[in-house]
Amino acid sequence: MTGTALIATALLLAGCGGSNESDDQADSSRANASSTGVPQMSDQQAPPERLVVDVTIKGGEVTPTNEQLQATVGDPIVVRVDSDAADQLHVISTPEHTFDIKPRSGQSFQFTVSAPGKVDVTLHDLNRTIASISVQ
Repeated sequence: MTGTALIATALLLAGCGGSNESDDQADSSRANASSTGVPQMSDQQAPPERLVVDVTIKGGEVTPTNEQLQATVGDPIVVRVDSDAADQLHVISTPEHTFDIKPRSGQSFQFTVSAPGKVDVTLHDLNRTIASISVQ
């Protein structure tokens, strides 16, 4: 081999044997993969906080009643309802929301509030306040 060919071969071998940044990133991505093989995001935003209110309507009785809660403007609020009777759920807020409750378990209603203040969650037919939510 000539001197030029030796230098070219040496440079080629040095480039193949070294570690480079893209290899390190690939190793890091494989290390962060879950057992399902899906990479986990390290800079992923946390989901918004959710206030969840579990409501039971049975035999004309409502649980909870007049519960005092707190939430943040724009964060989702979820009301989960198990009911043995039809009714209407009213959310007195900005904006207002109305949801039809069916006589069944596992109903879920989600809303957000766009202005701070007191929000009442009520039942129309049973004329009950489930909760008052202080939204800030």
